[in-house]
Amino acid sequence: MPETPPYSSQIDSPLGVLNIMGSAQAIESVVWMTHGTTQTNSATESCPLINECANQLRAYFDGRLTKFDVPLAPAGTPYQRRVWQGLQDIPYGQTVSYGQLSQALQPPSGPRAVGSAVGRNPIALLLPCHRVIGGRGELTGFAWGLAHKAWLLSHEGSILCLSLIHISEPTRPLYI
Repeated sequence: MPETPPYSSQIDSPLGVLNIMGSAQAIESVVWMTHGTTQTNSATESCPLINECANQLRAYFDGRLTKFDVPLAPAGTPYQRRVWQGLQDIPYGQTVSYGQLSQALQPPSGPRAVGSAVGRNPIALLLPCHRVIGGRGELTGFAWGLAHKAWLLSHEGSILCLSLIHISEPTRPLYI
């Protein structure tokens, strides 16, 4: 069976431009285009699945969608894919710690190994790594910065007031 060519689309979000990539069968990547980043892949135009993902992302940012429903195919090790599957079990508007996520995996693994896998998540938002926080409730690592993470958690209602968060002080407890 011939391989499906990669497709892509970019959409504007409140946090910047998102690049969506995948095949006609599954989404493989959703990432923010950071300042100075250019698309260097050989992706062709969009396809119905990429368009549906873009529509769902717009609905999420508009507050009309709380759960994504498109097939995903993130590239990673078996362990990473197991952790990323666990991310999908974190409900909208809720957070878990790296330790809680590590204990939920079968068999359980360590929080640092989970953190490493979470940090390599290629499908932002749809695999909601932004919902994973530190063990004391603090905001910790996010590939696109803690301000993005705080905005997303606030958008989902996980953070009641952004003024309570001092992202320059990562050990301060988060009020959720």
